[in-house]
Amino acid sequence: MSRQETIGVGAGAAYLGVDRVIDLGPLHPAAHGAYRLRLRLEDTVVTEAEPLVGHLHRGAEKLFEVRDYRQALALANRHDWLAAFCNEVTLALAVERMTGMDVPPRALWLRSLLCELNRMLAHLAFLAPLTRTPDGSSTAGTTAAQQGMHAVQSVMEEATGGRIHFMATRIGGLREDVPAGWTANVAAALSTVDLGVIRQSTVDDPGFRARYTGIGVLSGDDVLELGVTGPAARASGVDIDLRRDDPTCAYGELTVEPVLGTTGDALARVECMAGEIAQSVRLARECLDRLPGGPVNVRLPKAVKAPEGSVYTWLEAPLGVSGVYLASRGEKTPWRLKLRTPSFNNVQALASLLPGTRVADLPAVLGSFALVVGDIDK
Repeated sequence: MSRQETIGVGAGAAYLGVDRVIDLGPLHPAAHGAYRLRLRLEDTVVTEAEPLVGHLHRGAEKLFEVRDYRQALALANRHDWLAAFCNEVTLALAVERMTGMDVPPRALWLRSLLCELNRMLAHLAFLAPLTRTPDGSSTAGTTAAQQGMHAVQSVMEEATGGRIHFMATRIGGLREDVPAGWTANVAAALSTVDLGVIRQSTVDDPGFRARYTGIGVLSGDDVLELGVTGPAARASGVDIDLRRDDPTCAYGELTVEPVLGTTGDALARVECMAGEIAQSVRLARECLDRLPGGPVNVRLPKAVKAPEGSVYTWLEAPLGVSGVYLASRGEKTPWRLKLRTPSFNNVQALASLLPGTRVADLPAVLGSFALVVGDIDK
């Protein structure tokens, strides 16, 4: 029997006129927004899927265009609240490239370190709900993921003063240097991330592997056709990582080895996210060991003006490629500022990976496919 249903995902989904709400578990990042999926079902199997987005639209790009470049940084971290620092850096890179500004080496290394801490924070936030048992009970992995997440968030807060919207980046570097003793606190926080226990509750658990294997398969061809990036792309074998392929900040002096999968299913996506946490821990420790001294910013004029022209900059954010297209007419505000956000491109892949999925498997598939709704409805 063929029928159509519209399901909602997220805290506000019940108010969107949907047939049912999919619960992805407590504290899942996707629950902070709301999006809908129009499904065509044959009995209990999805045959067609169409993501319906736009319920959280805030016109971020137009807001950028009525603020000067320093003010715009305050908006850059709000569309993907789990990649706040990375988004700040992407915008700052665009202005610095247009103005020919040289960022001090210490600021470049600190940016790379904070980006990797930000990546760990995001991945742990997505993994934490997946560590729970099918009936929602906490496990040792849940505790480990939450403890690691809070430890990383604490050192981010110590360095920036912000818990979610960090606002540490400035055009030309960082707002200020990190406090005394901060690097030792970071080293301690990295030791708190117990990935082994997290893996025991997820990708190394036989029951978890049985539930997640072979569902929600996204092929490498679909990844390339749809512009999917980040762990979702690498889980399908697409070997793209801007930290290696087009390095910014201090990534050119670091060895980045993308964590790749081959099957493109839900299990592969979770495995890639877990593997990237381990790599971020390694990269963060290397940044600590090689952190130079010196200033962290440059003296700016009273009004920062980008020369007439345009530039595109991009960065490997936690969920994929975060890009900024900046067009200027030589004024202190952008003439056009276009965002390329990972979740906006990645959400289209649900139309390719959901057909063939049983309704009972939808929470597992959607939970493995990391999205931040504000990043979709920018």
